[in-house]
Amino acid sequence: MANNTSNLDNNQDTGREVKTLNDLAECVDYSFINTLSADPNATASGDDHNPRQVFSGHYVPVKPTPIENPVYIAHSNTFFNEIGFDDALAHTPAFMRLFSGDTTNLPSPMLNYGWATGYALSIYGTEYTQQCPFQTGNGYGDGRAISVLEANLNGKHWEMQLKGAGRTPYCRGADGRAVLRSSVREFLVQEHMHALGVPTSRSLSLFTSSSQTVDRPWYREGSCSQDPDVMVPNLVAISTRVAPSFIRVGQLELFARRARCNEHPNALRELEALVAHLIKREYEDQIDKTQPFEKQLLALAIAFRGRLTSLVANWIRVGYCQGNFNSDNCACGGFTLDYGPFGFCELFDPAFQPWTGGGRHFSFLNQPAAAQKNFEMFCRSLQPLLTNAPEVLSQLDAVCNDFVVVMEQEMASMWKAKLGLSHYDHDLLMQLLQLMVQTRVDYSLFFRKLCDLPTDISGVDKCFYNPPNRSQIERWNTWFSRWTSLLEESGNVEEVKSKMKRVNPKFTWREWHIVPAYRQAQQGEFSLIHELQSVLTKPYDEQSEDTERKYCQPRPKEYFCAGGISHYSCSS
Repeated sequence: MANNTSNLDNNQDTGREVKTLNDLAECVDYSFINTLSADPNATASGDDHNPRQVFSGHYVPVKPTPIENPVYIAHSNTFFNEIGFDDALAHTPAFMRLFSGDTTNLPSPMLNYGWATGYALSIYGTEYTQQCPFQTGNGYGDGRAISVLEANLNGKHWEMQLKGAGRTPYCRGADGRAVLRSSVREFLVQEHMHALGVPTSRSLSLFTSSSQTVDRPWYREGSCSQDPDVMVPNLVAISTRVAPSFIRVGQLELFARRARCNEHPNALRELEALVAHLIKREYEDQIDKTQPFEKQLLALAIAFRGRLTSLVANWIRVGYCQGNFNSDNCACGGFTLDYGPFGFCELFDPAFQPWTGGGRHFSFLNQPAAAQKNFEMFCRSLQPLLTNAPEVLSQLDAVCNDFVVVMEQEMASMWKAKLGLSHYDHDLLMQLLQLMVQTRVDYSLFFRKLCDLPTDISGVDKCFYNPPNRSQIERWNTWFSRWTSLLEESGNVEEVKSKMKRVNPKFTWREWHIVPAYRQAQQGEFSLIHELQSVLTKPYDEQSEDTERKYCQPRPKEYFCAGGISHYSCSS
């Protein structure tokens, strides 16, 4: 896989609108596969679709498997504009072929194959190999995600990855496909999170097949079962997600494990090369490359800690729960990645967990603790590179140990902003969260109503799933009295309202709005998806009265405990 041409320097801004694949070909820069090493047992053609162990190398060249009879559903107008893509490009046959998995007949120097990567799995700081079919950990990785392109676009470097593009050596016996349901969710939520101001991978395009289906376990109509209770045929789909890189904490873990165990002669060099590439792709503006590499590693840990703590605080700010925050779902770039069993908290519950395969350890307000465990694994993965630098290794330990302090600071700052206060008041927050649990409050509706600075409970009466009793009303009004007295220290009233409305979204992800959209899409109708695109990419705006009536309401009672809405499996 040698000498794939890089046409542009990483920081060069082309100033060019991309209207065709030929235009896009002039922007390619395959930095990952040019810089790092391929699996020495890989095929040159990329015809490598059966499960097998991968013992070394940073990636396996793999050709995507196109979906049959592809149909355009949507593209992100916002992201197209950011990267300089003409909207008309999304409707061209050449674009559809590539982003529905057909990499043949691409203009030079674009490659006719993609690449998949391996990674380790750790859950809450414990590494597992049982999920690997070989019980070694050498078969775990991108089972259905295949990167097909890297390009410099409008001065930024992006990697484009097809989700659901068929089998790879890491598929563990699965079919490598993504179903329409999960693809619609991921396509919509990535752009919603971006609009919320939460760092995230981005959505480029979404294509489905008009004929090709796969069976997955799911829920019967009206089922309240915890686990799926029926096999359902699903149309397959391919969504394209985009990020500066897709390097995960689990990826570093894999190469660190090999280095610690000296599994092959190049193990330590492969770890070093991967970390250097991470710095280049994600932290080049933050880390001084003239420093010794050991010092760069320390700076990397500090920078990632800052991004990760900020990310998780932002998740809680907007009500997001990752659901399965393993190390392989934790991007080293500090952004949200892998939207599988995610959900958004409606009825406030600190232990909210939408995924039936998860647990309290990955629940809503436990996400800071889960992030800490992933950060510990990140720091542990850097340790083999510091065996000859004991002073820096000690400093790395200190950076790791200070995660809790930094996380608490980020959380305090976030709660202060949500409440419109000039300083954080822990007792006030604890009283509030207790009241929200006891009186069944809608999380997002409540905080948006607070932006109007009500002085008593009457200002938030539409946020309750059950009317509070007299004692609860008295306690609420006591809380409001304390809160409003603190607000007097926060400055101009209108300025406080404005600031609060920029951190407390009005329109948020509600699963019962999403289900009709992907069900409609199964019938070839995509209007609800386009409508949701419009609503969810303007979450802080005051939208029309009709939009507010439809999308800014508490969850109807019939959707509580409903399988596929209140909870769901990860069968996608």
